[in-house]
Amino acid sequence: MIIAIFAFISSYLAILAIKPVAVRAGLVDLPNQRKKHVGAIPLIGGVSIFIAVFSTALLFFPLEKALLTYLACAGAIVLLGVIDDYRELGVRVRLFVQTIIALVMIWGAENTISELGNLFGFGNVSLGYFGVVFTVVAVVAAINAFNMIDGIDGLAGSMSLVTFTSIFILMAFNGDTQWSLLALAIMSTMLPYLAFNLGLCGHQNKKIFMGDAGSMFVGLSVIWLLMQATQAIDVKVFRPVTALWIIAVPLMDMVAIIIRRVRKGQSPFKPDRDHLHHVFMRIGFSSRRALFSIAMFSIFLAGIGIVGDISNVPEWVMLIVFVGVFLCYLYCLIHAWKVARFLRTHVVRKSRRRRKS
Repeated sequence: MIIAIFAFISSYLAILAIKPVAVRAGLVDLPNQRKKHVGAIPLIGGVSIFIAVFSTALLFFPLEKALLTYLACAGAIVLLGVIDDYRELGVRVRLFVQTIIALVMIWGAENTISELGNLFGFGNVSLGYFGVVFTVVAVVAAINAFNMIDGIDGLAGSMSLVTFTSIFILMAFNGDTQWSLLALAIMSTMLPYLAFNLGLCGHQNKKIFMGDAGSMFVGLSVIWLLMQATQAIDVKVFRPVTALWIIAVPLMDMVAIIIRRVRKGQSPFKPDRDHLHHVFMRIGFSSRRALFSIAMFSIFLAGIGIVGDISNVPEWVMLIVFVGVFLCYLYCLIHAWKVARFLRTHVVRKSRRRRKS
């Protein structure tokens, strides 16, 4: 509780301290064709969250090599995000720096994604020397998955809150104290950000955005904790297939969007308005209703992962079900206009009839 309270207060105070500085420095998000908000919004959510996590870790956690590596890599990714927020770096520059950070993380943590578990029912899948390459790809993918889903107020924060809460539950259930407390600290730093971002609890008209610094920090932190939980040499906290479920929505959204863009002959990193939240809003949902619906969907999928891991459901079964869910998701996203038209015709009209009656 002390760690959670300290992290919460640190994040809140960091927001109050950094916000006027960001406005003066021009670290703000301006509306354009893709961004429909009103006014210049400070891009300080990520910086404040990192400062709170950094100070909490220094005060309450043993300063071992692994933790120091995490903090250094997190600081580097936040700096990259701040520069990107300020100057809009090219995709190649971002991917190059993210790859370097991933390699430093592997070196400092002395850990890679080397085993994928019994995914096919024939024994443990070991990656061997290919584990380094796979880990770099996984780190870069996680960073960009949370970065790409940051499209409406509260979405990236809510998705990260679901993921960190799931990690905390599984780690606490299986007795991993240190890293579970880090997940708890990050969860606590998210709450002040969400209050400002969504205008909750008296924070109306005080909006801030997470920015690329925040979404990339979240992605790095998620993959770091997942590696610690699933690839530890001594005791593995939960199975690798479970990780797919607790980051399901950001992961599926990123992969589906990349497939959709490639099919259309576009760059996988070209911004568009074809993400899941855009589909909900085409149907007629408000941004708050879309946020609530996606958050419930994410909680549902994470719950399947948690229950499946605790109940020791065979890993190959969990993988097959996940692939099935993803294929349904991919179909809906590729045929977004058809799905939107169908739901708008049947679901929205029925809800209006119920309200009238």
